[in-house]
Amino acid sequence: MDERIPSGAAIVVGMPRVLLIEDDQAVRDGLSMALGGRGHAVDAVATGEEGLARLASRQPDVVVLDLMLPGLDGFEVCRRIRAAGDLPIIMLTARNDDIDVVAGLAAGADDYVVKPARARVLEARILAVLRRSGHASRPAPAQPGIEQHGDVAIDRSGLVVTKGGEPIGLAPTELRLLLELSQVPGRVLSRQYLLENVWEHGYFGDSRVVDACVQRLRAKIEDDSSAPVYVQTVRGFGYRFGPL
Repeated sequence: MDERIPSGAAIVVGMPRVLLIEDDQAVRDGLSMALGGRGHAVDAVATGEEGLARLASRQPDVVVLDLMLPGLDGFEVCRRIRAAGDLPIIMLTARNDDIDVVAGLAAGADDYVVKPARARVLEARILAVLRRSGHASRPAPAQPGIEQHGDVAIDRSGLVVTKGGEPIGLAPTELRLLLELSQVPGRVLSRQYLLENVWEHGYFGDSRVVDACVQRLRAKIEDDSSAPVYVQTVRGFGYRFGPL
């Protein structure tokens, strides 16, 4: 079962890519959302077999692995990953039990986190393991703070927008509209809110100004402006930014 971060979340280029193998859906969803919200690309699966199948295609920087998996358990998954290479592995254990911890480390894990795992602690362990192992995360862009939304990248500091690696020429109002919408992916912003925050503070004009600007923006960033993926209409409310 493939459960990845909602595509509306901004993935920060250069952050470690995480393969999470965890059968407990609540834990899996919680960690996926938390790590994804901090900029990581997270590929989350429920079984060891699925996790092993993802290694080659997803090429993660680190594996977060539950020990107590159904079917192929975490110890065996860990051994197989380690036999294939030196990819960093952090194991999740429900018990702070010396036997489980020692067995997991003996199977090839680099570190462990005891459940319930807090996302900030897990992220700190991920970064520490990568530093110790000498595995760098994906190369960061020359300027920090570039957000990747599908094939659209937004550099807020440099005010540059690219699609598929190619720069997009946006008019100032189109750029401000995109920056406002993409700042809160998935959240619906009303036309009046956009009028006040994109055009000028306290501006109460015709909402058709927003609609016209949205159409121009879609023409530049969408593959098909008649079936928008990035700037989506929520009828009766306003617009939200995807892809969702």
